[in-house]
Amino acid sequence: MKFSRRSLLALGAAVPALSLLPQPGTALAALPAVNMEAVLKAAQWDPAKADSAVTAGAGPSVKLVETALRNLGLLEASYVDGHFGTRTVTAYAQWQKELGYSGIDATGLPGKTSLTKLGDGQFTLTGIVSVGARTTHQGFPVNARTLAMLKAAQVRSGLTFAVEQGSYSPGTDPTSAGTHDGGGALDLDAEALTAAKRTAAVTALRQVGFAAWLRTPSQGDWPMHIHAIAISDTDLSASAQKQVGSYYEGRNGLANNATDDGPKVSKVTYEEYLRSL
Repeated sequence: MKFSRRSLLALGAAVPALSLLPQPGTALAALPAVNMEAVLKAAQWDPAKADSAVTAGAGPSVKLVETALRNLGLLEASYVDGHFGTRTVTAYAQWQKELGYSGIDATGLPGKTSLTKLGDGQFTLTGIVSVGARTTHQGFPVNARTLAMLKAAQVRSGLTFAVEQGSYSPGTDPTSAGTHDGGGALDLDAEALTAAKRTAAVTALRQVGFAAWLRTPSQGDWPMHIHAIAISDTDLSASAQKQVGSYYEGRNGLANNATDDGPKVSKVTYEEYLRSL
């Protein structure tokens, strides 16, 4: 509820003198900036870490987000440390729910709208990540960012990928453990590729910002395929987010948490890849 100066005086509230209020033309102190790219990376990677290490380049931005969550009573002060761990994920998910979000919009992974509202009067946003509009590719649902990443990987590999499963497909495949419920997820046919082309495909997908692995029948009840998750897609399901964290930690993204057996490349987001061109 807002009160006028007159009503505040009537209530006996202390009101600053007009001379102490900002005068027209007076420059206000600039708000600190939160880098959304950095926060997203930390929100996916930090929960997978065995310790509370801070993701390089993300600490100051994460602390600003955590401070705002603490100011709302959603996060204990002891967790305002720059590490976007499970407590911060839970607190951010609660913030999203208080905004009226649910499902893939309330997993604790920050999106532009929720971050902007959280930062009202506290911080501004830079490095904004947008997944764009939803569309279809080869008959499967994807978003614009994922499709652009897929096309970039095709150019790098010299291959044309056949999609077997897309994004935004809850309940379509029980073996996927919910990774395709949100955005950024793709399964690509690998049976028609030679061993060399499979390696080239996974390498290219990783180089443009996917957490990608070759999946074989020996690993689960599925045909040979390539599973790819677009890192920092703000529509990722909770299980897809965990796979990204697993990828950053050098694991295979499966329940057995085995060592990553894929090609060794620098781990990048799509935005980092674009800046390297």
